[in-house]
Amino acid sequence: MQLTKTHIILVASLGLLLLGACSSGNQANEPTASPTTNQPIATDSASPMTKSDAMKPDEHSHGGQGGQVIESGFYHLELIIGKEANGTHIDFFLQKGDNHEPIPDAKVTAQVQLPDGSQKTLNMKYNAEDKHYTGLLPGSATGEYKVVILSDIGGEKVNGRFTFTR
Repeated sequence: MQLTKTHIILVASLGLLLLGACSSGNQANEPTASPTTNQPIATDSASPMTKSDAMKPDEHSHGGQGGQVIESGFYHLELIIGKEANGTHIDFFLQKGDNHEPIPDAKVTAQVQLPDGSQKTLNMKYNAEDKHYTGLLPGSATGEYKVVILSDIGGEKVNGRFTFTR
């Protein structure tokens, strides 16, 4: 009888150990949205949206404008895409700190890969009234666009990768 109790205790202990290992919480962090082609390419990201989309309060916007968000160290990078008759309007918010203070004096460039594989470079201009960088990508080709935003903040490079579909 003693051998049976030992076996039961051993099996129960192993079962508890396996159960604890499966639910230990050491699983890989998953993005806040399911992967899609519109997902920004970064480790910290939120679901992609345009200006016309509303962000639900329970989604993590990191205090943003409702666009694709990348938190890169001390910086908050956010891309919002808007369709226009003559092209695609790009709004880029470059902010710092927990309060997301705008950075007006950076040099910001957007390198865009069009759906056909060709490349365009846009020098983004700072809009002081709206406190973000803007640019217009001419054309209206349908498909996936890949955008790399290159920011130079007083010699410090802060870059972000995004995608959108038009």
